[in-house]
Amino acid sequence: MSDVLAVAEHRRGDLRDVSFELVTAGRELADGLGGDLHVAVISGDVDGFAEMLRLDGVDTVHTVAEGEEFNHDVYAQVVEALHEELDPAALLLPNSVNGLDYAPAVANALDLPLVTDAVDLAYGDRLEATREMYGSKVETTVEVDADQFAVTVRGGEWGAAETAADVDVEPFDVAVDDDAVRTTVTGFEEVGAGDVDIADAEFLVSIGRGIEEEENLDLIRELVDVTGATLSSSRPIVDNGWLPKNRQVGQSGKQVTPDVYLAIGISGAVQHVAGMKGADTIIAINTDPNAPIFDIADYGVVGDLFDVVPALIEQFE
Repeated sequence: MSDVLAVAEHRRGDLRDVSFELVTAGRELADGLGGDLHVAVISGDVDGFAEMLRLDGVDTVHTVAEGEEFNHDVYAQVVEALHEELDPAALLLPNSVNGLDYAPAVANALDLPLVTDAVDLAYGDRLEATREMYGSKVETTVEVDADQFAVTVRGGEWGAAETAADVDVEPFDVAVDDDAVRTTVTGFEEVGAGDVDIADAEFLVSIGRGIEEEENLDLIRELVDVTGATLSSSRPIVDNGWLPKNRQVGQSGKQVTPDVYLAIGISGAVQHVAGMKGADTIIAINTDPNAPIFDIADYGVVGDLFDVVPALIEQFE
């Protein structure tokens, strides 16, 4: 009872980034426990997903061909059956809409303590899970005094596993009780859907209050065009109606992990930082040298964006 079972997540035919982050988090935890990492993928193109999950650090991938999309009743039954079969110490699930849908039900059925929205995990004599509270202003450490436990992991906090490896793939047969499946998926509608998904962008140019007026968006869009970036923003820009909700980065928007995040006129409030601190390279432009965004930026420019941005456009052109 020292293994880790992580459950991958997919949507509309694609594995979500959190699936690969779960591999990283799961491997770290399995090393602390001294056990193996098992990854399960349920429903959809399980064979195709399994190939993508054959990654360094994974010991076994388990496939369960039940349905096409997420279904609470199916996932709850399958995860419970997998847990009873593998008897792991840790059950890792994504802290997503789907993960939070079935995690409490599974934890209750298996009588497991459940820690949600973990941003860091460590294991010595017991599990220590780090969580953020009060709008990410405070970090707390939760100690779990139990041999077995369940944890939902926040996306964007661990790097995505990438290195392919020779990993066993094992189909798992479970007798799903069809009478207990009381819901069906009738369709899918992306809330706040728009022309792009900023979570998939490799280069984001993000704007905040510092642009002052809506008409100044034209200058930023010019920079976006010449750099081939994607435009995003902090919450005040969306609240003002200058950009749609699907462009918002932050705790109440989307979590993003681009290669480059250029923050223009963004102070760096904790709610915004929570959504973008996983970017590989963070560049900040702000007139205030004490702006919190500079605390996490890899590169910072203290200056007026209306001077800096035109100079950048000229360089890229």
